[in-house]
Amino acid sequence: MAMSVDPFREMDRLASQLFGQLGTSQRSARWMPMDLFRAGDHYVVNVDLPGVDPGSIDLDVDGTMLTIRANRTATSDESAKWLVQERPSGSFVRQIGLGEGLDVASIDATYTNGVLCLTIPIAEQAKPRKIEVRAASSNRAVTDESTGDTVSGQVTSSQTT
Repeated sequence: MAMSVDPFREMDRLASQLFGQLGTSQRSARWMPMDLFRAGDHYVVNVDLPGVDPGSIDLDVDGTMLTIRANRTATSDESAKWLVQERPSGSFVRQIGLGEGLDVASIDATYTNGVLCLTIPIAEQAKPRKIEVRAASSNRAVTDESTGDTVSGQVTSSQTT
């Protein structure tokens, strides 16, 4: 029995698995490619969202989870006979886990030329800081145990015999 393999049918099968109904969640994450980097005292997230209406972009922060939702509408020309339709449309969601020590109340978002740019500042209490070390003084206040009074001056030790 001879078996024939149709490479185009195999490619169609693989493409439908990758981009079909079962692959919708994978497609949406891939459709929102992003870059993330630290610049000084803040993080920058750039998310590619070409063709998205800025009014359809929704950003939510819940604890340490940042959720980006966007909607891209398809061209609705009912008389069109599609030859190739590779540009995804519909609703897309991407979630980013944020670490501790970020000032999520001060996240800034801009949308320019199809790129959503988020600037996430690092919280003041999480920033590195110097701690000053002072030299100890030999003049310290001491409490007299017998009277309870505070006595300033040189600390000495005395023994009673």
